[in-house]
Amino acid sequence: MSEHDLVIERRMAVPRAAVWRAWRDHATEWFCPLPWKAPEVEYDLRPGGRSHVRMVGPEGEDMVLTGVVLEAVEGERVVTTDAFAPGWVPQTPFMIAITEFLVDGDGTLYRATARHWTEEAKAQHEAMGFHEGWGTVAGQLEAVAKRLHEGGGA
Repeated sequence: MSEHDLVIERRMAVPRAAVWRAWRDHATEWFCPLPWKAPEVEYDLRPGGRSHVRMVGPEGEDMVLTGVVLEAVEGERVVTTDAFAPGWVPQTPFMIAITEFLVDGDGTLYRATARHWTEEAKAQHEAMGFHEGWGTVAGQLEAVAKRLHEGGGA
């Protein structure tokens, strides 16, 4: 762990395959805390692949986050950054996101890490509500994974 990391961990009572499927295939359902929505969530899960998220707020706010995938291990780990746009074009960095799906008995330990370049960026992200927001998102992800695991969704 880096000194500039913010981390959310949650044990989910659902198998890793279901959590991974929810993360990979149903991100528009869980990606940001309600009432925000994420109508566009795309990950080209290969090193150098595009990561793109568009979030829309309840008062018409529109936020686009575009970067690249640094690492992708099917069902286990995805690392993205906003330090580059697709094609390795440098842009002003904010963080590296590390998402891990670890087998934990009959469930999953989900770990989401936001790694920042500076203490200031870490503090800014924390002040934006990192723990509450990313914690809410983890709960929403778990709910989608449970629904998928129980056969209630594609």
